Amino acid sequence: MNDSAFVSSDEIRDRFSRAMSAMYQREVPQYAALLELVADINARTLADSPDLQARLAANGELDRLAVERHGAIRVGTANELGMLRRLFAVMGMAPVGYYDLSAAGVPVHSTAFRPVDEAALQKNPFRLFTSLLRLDLIEDAELRDRAIAILDKRDIFTAGVRELIDTFESEGGLREEEAERFVAEALETFRWHEQATVDYATYLALAAEHRLIADVVCFRGPHINHLTPRTLDIDAAQAAMPDYGMTPKAVIEGPPAMTQPILLRQTSFKALEESIRFAGETEGRHTARFGEIEQRGIALTPEGRALYDQLLAEAQSYKADTSNEEYQTKLAEIFERFPSDLKTLRNRKLAYFRYEAVGGVRLTANAPTDNESAVAALVSSGAIVAHPITYEDFLPVSAAGIFQSNLDGPTKSQSAAANANMADLEAALGVDIIDEFALYAEMEVDSMRRALIALMPADLEHDTLH
Repeated sequence: MNDSAFVSSDEIRDRFSRAMSAMYQREVPQYAALLELVADINARTLADSPDLQARLAANGELDRLAVERHGAIRVGTANELGMLRRLFAVMGMAPVGYYDLSAAGVPVHSTAFRPVDEAALQKNPFRLFTSLLRLDLIEDAELRDRAIAILDKRDIFTAGVRELIDTFESEGGLREEEAERFVAEALETFRWHEQATVDYATYLALAAEHRLIADVVCFRGPHINHLTPRTLDIDAAQAAMPDYGMTPKAVIEGPPAMTQPILLRQTSFKALEESIRFAGETEGRHTARFGEIEQRGIALTPEGRALYDQLLAEAQSYKADTSNEEYQTKLAEIFERFPSDLKTLRNRKLAYFRYEAVGGVRLTANAPTDNESAVAALVSSGAIVAHPITYEDFLPVSAAGIFQSNLDGPTKSQSAAANANMADLEAALGVDIIDEFALYAEMEVDSMRRALIALMPADLEHDTLH
């Protein structure tokens, strides 16, 4: 079979993310308003900051801004997660990063399915933050057994999508008609269902243990619980939410506003209370689905991340019982110890950069052969430009904060300490989880090498920088 007959995984991912966004707009009309808000804020921010527009264009991020989304789902069993991993592989998405949310009282651990190389990220950086319910953290043994029995009876995948995943794996790709069917069939897994699979008494018992447990166990599938567009000014978006008919969560999660944004800032509108019909025809209410906005900054190295975690931990005690304005002010004071200019971030190796040769000089035979030293000198001379590498991943404290603020009600399953079990999640996935720091480091080193080679005479390219 000629590979050219296959639709690329990047194209399938792009089609799927657009189809999911259209479906969620129909299911949650406020999400359409959220997209309008973000588009308005982004247009105004770019108009007010030509320099920002130029930087985004130079870094290849301007074109992807309007299509960029991340979503979140929660599944109940290892088998469900393993099949999801195969489904996402069709779209060129792999599990990156391990997140233990149990220490924050959320009985799940998670990974993010996303594209991992630069070309794929530029096409469409769609991400799915995917959580597996920690059944072992349900304290009531009888309730835990009941949840397991309920989950064992359901199949969250259509027969059609299973068949197409098998085709992709056996033949190495999907043809046009198969790719179209795959998008339609895969979308069914994430669709909202107003009919619960359990009676109201079972729902209430599971919700009393933790509202998230009820959300995972009591429905036919892992309905998409939010989709998140990317804004360039999350503070403006937070302030504007009421004007668009939305009630924002109390505080923005993540770092404060900085001259050079770092990592990830997130906010959301409060989850909708929706009518549910339970087995036995009892009607009730369930709260789970909401809308979220994110602002992404530069990816940090392990050293940068350690400093971030230290400063954020200092700020957490100020988070409760304060307004967003008061919390952001205190957060900004604490983060004055975190550099906010690119030169310092690069020199102290606190963040990752992509290096690009812009010409003006050529290397000679006696040029430094150590990539880092050579690049540092050429950045100083202006022959190489350093672009911030965008953070493509998530933050466990922020994720837990979003989850908790949108799951009002009992949360009895609180963990006093972390219960990380990455090996268990990898066993469910059937593959190793990719380390996000390793990905960013590889992108940085590869860009250094390409930049240096671009400045070399042809006869030196093979003798240097092996």
